[in-house]
Amino acid sequence: MKNLTVSLSLLLASGSFSFAQKQDIEKTFDGKAAISEFKYLASDELMGRDPGRPEMKLAYTFIADQLEKAGAKPIPGADGYYQNIPFRLSSPPKSGSIKIGETEFTQGQNMLVLDGKSFAGSFELIDVGFGTEEDFAGKDLTGKIAVTNVGAPDKLNPNQLFAEGRSKTLRAKEAGAIALIERFNVPSIPWQLISGFLNRPQMTIDQGSASDLPYVWIEDLKNQMTSDKLSTALVNVEGKVNTPVEGKNVVAWIEGTDPELKKEYIMLSAHYDHVGVGAPDAEGDSIYNGARDNAVGTVAVINAAKYFAENPPKRSVLFALWTAEEKGLLGSGYFANNPLVPLNQIIYNLNIDNGGYNDTSIITVIGLGRTSADFLIEEAVADFGVKAVSDPSPEQGLYDRSDNVNFARKGIPAPTFSLGFTAFDDEINKYYHKAADEVDSFDLEYAQIYWKSYILAAQKIANWSERPKWVEGDKYEGVSKELYGDK
Repeated sequence: MKNLTVSLSLLLASGSFSFAQKQDIEKTFDGKAAISEFKYLASDELMGRDPGRPEMKLAYTFIADQLEKAGAKPIPGADGYYQNIPFRLSSPPKSGSIKIGETEFTQGQNMLVLDGKSFAGSFELIDVGFGTEEDFAGKDLTGKIAVTNVGAPDKLNPNQLFAEGRSKTLRAKEAGAIALIERFNVPSIPWQLISGFLNRPQMTIDQGSASDLPYVWIEDLKNQMTSDKLSTALVNVEGKVNTPVEGKNVVAWIEGTDPELKKEYIMLSAHYDHVGVGAPDAEGDSIYNGARDNAVGTVAVINAAKYFAENPPKRSVLFALWTAEEKGLLGSGYFANNPLVPLNQIIYNLNIDNGGYNDTSIITVIGLGRTSADFLIEEAVADFGVKAVSDPSPEQGLYDRSDNVNFARKGIPAPTFSLGFTAFDDEINKYYHKAADEVDSFDLEYAQIYWKSYILAAQKIANWSERPKWVEGDKYEGVSKELYGDK
């Protein structure tokens, strides 16, 4: 009986504390200001927040100003509130062709020059498998073209194809290669879709001299371009133009209050870019405002900074607004590989990304069920009258299509806190990457529930006495143990 009484007392105390936290957020949250921020970030003035457009400066300046006004501090090593990223915009060549044996490849049809400079001539081809470090080891490719398969055996989703390609260009350059050709032989991804999407200017991270290395995909779904079919290639690629672009992640932090736990960080993140200007809709609107994707998430992180500046939790809090998510998770990937805080001190990433919503009674958490802190997210959203549910559309591969995956791969537990959806249905597709994705079509009452429940979830995790971990058996459990030194 005594143990039961103690347990009930602890349960009631915990419930009272959670209720008090919720009430404090309710009292201090400035809904009018948050909606104003939402409207500005998704306004026509910002022209869809395309990282390659000059209006992007308006977006990152506004976000940095909000973090500074909130009282969040610059991270040592950053440029004020910015992490600068050397982007480049690589445009398709005016013309391009490669002849290998009797097969001819033409730019925009069965060939794509994705990066690098113009080049022409006859070059020997060397097959280096998937282009791993082991595949390139000991090879002198001076003056030759390295030929690989795209991706790697266990890395074949679109983001992984590009990430692996960037690594391979560095290896090819170090081996003395004159170019890198990758055989696109992934039957699950239609070449027509890929070529339509990629035969236009592409944003990449400038890798110095390695970025001048021509990087080419050729269509080879039937795996015809194998070693015994490769000898030389007759190449003619003309009119390649590459332009430097200023890129900025917006970052800040607030120190925690606990003498020990403040050495650990919970990272709150969202991407602030969108897709810019596109084909006009039936009303002639060509600006893709990106209210759902992802101005709403950016506002959540800004308002979390406001709250935690006045109510710092036990752990320190990082605030990160990523650029160029829509270009291939580039901003978050740059931070993950060039961290301003040691990654083993970032113990959790509560990321935000969105396509839209079709159920305002729920919050969809991509990755729910994979970390030990999930119950805290469930408690937080329940306190605001909604329910946390897991990804209803695993076939979409959403976990691997957002910024959280760049940190999960490093071992950091990292779910994505999304607007409520039960399927990728017509209601989602009506707004996803469309001109219709505007604040005027958004349920602003639901937006405020979403913002406040995100802050409460972050507060619960930042104050938790335990360090969040991946559930046993998760594919990132092993790399996580290495990161944190767990036995």
